[in-house]
Amino acid sequence: MEQSKIPSRGQWGSRLVFIFAAAGSAVGLGNIWGFPMNVAQNGGGAFVLVYLFFMFVVGFPVMLAEMVLGRAGEKNPVGALKNLKKGTPWYLVGGLGVFTGFVILSFYIVISGWTVFYFFQAAGGNLILPEGTAEAGVYFEEMYESMTANAGYEVVFMGIFLILTAVIVAAGVRTGIERAIKISMPLLLIILLILMFRALTLEGAGEGLKFYLVPDFSQLTFGTLNMALGQAFFSLSLGMGVMITYGSYLSKKENLPTSAGQVVSMDVVIAILAGLIIFPVIFFTVVVHGGDLDSLLMSGMGLVFQVFPQILGELPGGDGAVIFFSSAFFLLLGIAALTSAISILEVITAHLVDDWKIGRRKAAWLSSGAVFVVAIPTALGFGASAFFTNLPFAGGMSVFEVKYLLTFQILLPVGALGLSLFVGWVWGIPNALKEIQHETPTFVLKRTWCFMIRYVAPIAILIVLGSNLVSIFLG
Repeated sequence: MEQSKIPSRGQWGSRLVFIFAAAGSAVGLGNIWGFPMNVAQNGGGAFVLVYLFFMFVVGFPVMLAEMVLGRAGEKNPVGALKNLKKGTPWYLVGGLGVFTGFVILSFYIVISGWTVFYFFQAAGGNLILPEGTAEAGVYFEEMYESMTANAGYEVVFMGIFLILTAVIVAAGVRTGIERAIKISMPLLLIILLILMFRALTLEGAGEGLKFYLVPDFSQLTFGTLNMALGQAFFSLSLGMGVMITYGSYLSKKENLPTSAGQVVSMDVVIAILAGLIIFPVIFFTVVVHGGDLDSLLMSGMGLVFQVFPQILGELPGGDGAVIFFSSAFFLLLGIAALTSAISILEVITAHLVDDWKIGRRKAAWLSSGAVFVVAIPTALGFGASAFFTNLPFAGGMSVFEVKYLLTFQILLPVGALGLSLFVGWVWGIPNALKEIQHETPTFVLKRTWCFMIRYVAPIAILIVLGSNLVSIFLG
């Protein structure tokens, strides 16, 4: 296809902007909330080591494959696969990615709305314990429960978050997404470094670093390996077409392997930095305030929205320090959530623009409106939902939990498997290598990548998918 067609869709201004945008998509809440949560629940340092291995052995090959599809197909996931293999049903794999992203965004904006709520709470000094509060844990648990029980709050704050996302996407690649990324990603990194420095100076930080960075291989189980592979794979936003869409805005002059490696590396760095904040702070509250380590580490989803506000409220330095560091932490979460939400909404918008010939602004707002409507049941149904009672795997689950299970444990692996098979066996390695080596003929890892994308990645994804299905249906 002629390169001249790309600018009409938009094109990244530089490789650095693309790296920031792709890494911003990958980072999200999954790195700053999900990664530390998985480390805490799966053996600490041993999990980190296995995660790093899988990031580069499985994550990098699939990341590169998606970028190749995007730049070669010059469209969103559906249009790209249609262009590359005309007259076949493989475009349905791209359609699955668009649908998966739509469902993910419909619950992601609810959690992202919480970050907006908590930022305002922190900035207003409401994470400082009121005088006479007997139990900090009870206070913050009640704050969390009142917020999740009040659908009005959730709808308002998720609406604020979604409107901001839509405004950015509607403005286009250069004037919207690129400008937002140039501000948000450097700010995210600055806040990360500030919070990390503060965390590492806390009493008990050494114990936290030991748990986080020193591997205890006796903690490794098959479940840990599977969780590390899943975290590595899904933290890169693979399987829903984000990297295909972002790759479609890349110049033919860009070195794809280098770009993919830089995105994976930045994603890893941000995840590691998040752990350097979370674990010193957790061990601070254990050492100084006598918190129960096991309950803190296993608090799961409540780690950020129930437990962490309590810990932030106990930081030394007075009320000013509490307001500053707690506001910075939830601003960090909000920025991470925004960069991911932008990328997911862009996939849906690009599909409407490319394949339905709808103008970008209209497509962005139509997509956002549909996401908002589908998100409302998530906000309303955060408790157990009677609707799912009769499903064999979802009895008593909330709407959020069912959407999360459906997308992250089933649809994303299926989509990623389909894309790996498409590149490795259908469209074919020769075509992929031709695109990779366009104006950058030296590809040192050519043989390794070909083997990984044809054999290792599909097998690894099948293991994750099979394990997930067994867990879901057989308990």
